[in-house]
Amino acid sequence: MRTTFITLALSAALIAGGCSKANQTATTTSSTQATAGSSVAASTTPSMTPEQLGQLGALLNKQPANADKLLADQGLTQESFEAAIRKVSSDPAASKRYAAAYKSAS
Repeated sequence: MRTTFITLALSAALIAGGCSKANQTATTTSSTQATAGSSVAASTTPSMTPEQLGQLGALLNKQPANADKLLADQGLTQESFEAAIRKVSSDPAASKRYAAAYKSAS
């Protein structure tokens, strides 16, 4: 499940980075409607830069068995990490920064 989650998060970040502004707005709107329940988690997410999230995502990919501990060390839960990834993926520039940090940490 963690591997699927990490793959999904990275894919979302990469797809959002390549979308045009019009497509991105449509995707963000549908994502917002689909994740209305996780908006509380997003508002309590510790502020992490896209680079920090990328490094954490790469670390989670390398050590999936320790995912809960790695997230807890950063003050995150799986849900808050997902919300932070969604927020980063909604901004093309931040998405590129995330992807570059993920790639360099892998």
